[in-house]
Amino acid sequence: MESFLVSTGVVALAEIGDKTQLLAFLLAARFKKPLPIMLGILVATLINHGLAGFLGAWITATVSPDILRWILGLSFIGMAIWTMIPDEIEQEETLIAGKFGIFGATLITFFLAETGDKTQIATITMAAHYGTPFMVVMGTTLGMLIADIPAVFAGEKLATRIPMKLVHSIAAAVFALLGVATLLGAGSKLGF
Repeated sequence: MESFLVSTGVVALAEIGDKTQLLAFLLAARFKKPLPIMLGILVATLINHGLAGFLGAWITATVSPDILRWILGLSFIGMAIWTMIPDEIEQEETLIAGKFGIFGATLITFFLAETGDKTQIATITMAAHYGTPFMVVMGTTLGMLIADIPAVFAGEKLATRIPMKLVHSIAAAVFALLGVATLLGAGSKLGF
């Protein structure tokens, strides 16, 4: 259960101000149809984070415990640093909407925007760290929805009221703590 709860919280925090949340704002403002946007976010996140969870499980199975501990610890610390760098969305990511409808546009743009994004990397890292990819993917997906669904309903009005720097600082601190704990051997009960 810890892997689910930590994954949910970390991704919910890391997602605030992320480019996929900004994409949710843009799609909601443009189409004003929340249901297909929310379903597109859900499906894209399940596919993207499912692949990330699979990769995390594969890493756990193939990398020795000592090397894995260092990779994971340094990855978490890297995520802490990356979380402090603000994201921007590229306009090309919203142009797909005209061709695939609202659901299709959301699915495609979210999947592409999330590929290589910090929350996908966090999913890989947490799946490898906890060794429970299914629980991590469910947690990171819930975290994504917790951050992005309000964005669909509130649009840009909410974005101006959230203290982004504080939220990013909290998320960075959580990633840094996970990194230090991993380097100090907190995952030894899991075999690394």
